[in-house]
Amino acid sequence: MHLFEKIFNHQIISRLEDSGTFMVTSHERAWLKTMMEHPATADAFTPDTLEKLRAVLEPDEVTDSSLHLIEKARTMERQVYHPLLRPLRRHIMNKAGIRITYEIKGGQVYSEQLGLPYKLEYSMVKREWYLLWYHARYRTFMSTRLKKIHSVDAELVDPSTAESILGRIGKTLESRKSEAVIEIVRQYNEELSRILYAFSSFEKNVEYDTMNDTYLVRVSLLKDEAEYLLSKIRFLGKRVRVVEAEYLKKRMLESSTKALERYGVSAEGDEELTS
Repeated sequence: MHLFEKIFNHQIISRLEDSGTFMVTSHERAWLKTMMEHPATADAFTPDTLEKLRAVLEPDEVTDSSLHLIEKARTMERQVYHPLLRPLRRHIMNKAGIRITYEIKGGQVYSEQLGLPYKLEYSMVKREWYLLWYHARYRTFMSTRLKKIHSVDAELVDPSTAESILGRIGKTLESRKSEAVIEIVRQYNEELSRILYAFSSFEKNVEYDTMNDTYLVRVSLLKDEAEYLLSKIRFLGKRVRVVEAEYLKKRMLESSTKALERYGVSAEGDEELTS
């Protein structure tokens, strides 16, 4: 019975995700209400959305972290939100062209460059937002940090031209992607939600193997995201195992070998430990 419950629950969660519906706990509602007290909230949401959120969360209490958390000295905070996020999302959604002024390394500024925005991407490693866009003059795909963009204005573009360019960009990005298959060790199936949360910043699909009672997570990633994915796999430790992705397997073997050597365990000792 327990097996069928897990399959049923996984199917429900998958269907809710496909329909854009999210299950929210009382703790998450309280956390959201607390975060909405941050000064950046007014810039992150439209007035209508902000009003609706406050109305929905009105019955919930604010999380009191003063008794549980102590803030130590830290580096200067980097804001995750950027004022250009909302207008750029609107341009991307409308498949509108843009006239952009941006800065490159060395301080040189390119003004009023015509282009087409494709996607907003957040780098978990550098903790910065990037705009992926097509430069009309140079006919090339660009990746620009939002903090290097001075201004962006909408520009009319032929819909058929926009569709053609966006299609080519999509194919280019797909060709740069690779896939890693990560198995959740069966005895940790109950921690599925926690493990999937660790991979929340990646495109992924979850498969359930009924014969072996195991979950497989297929993660799509670009080449420069491999090291970040490795950090998540190391964080999860013995809960997961890389099944497919030779580069990830090799890097995990290297780091494991170095860790064993640090404690004076030889390759032969490693074999004894695993036997």
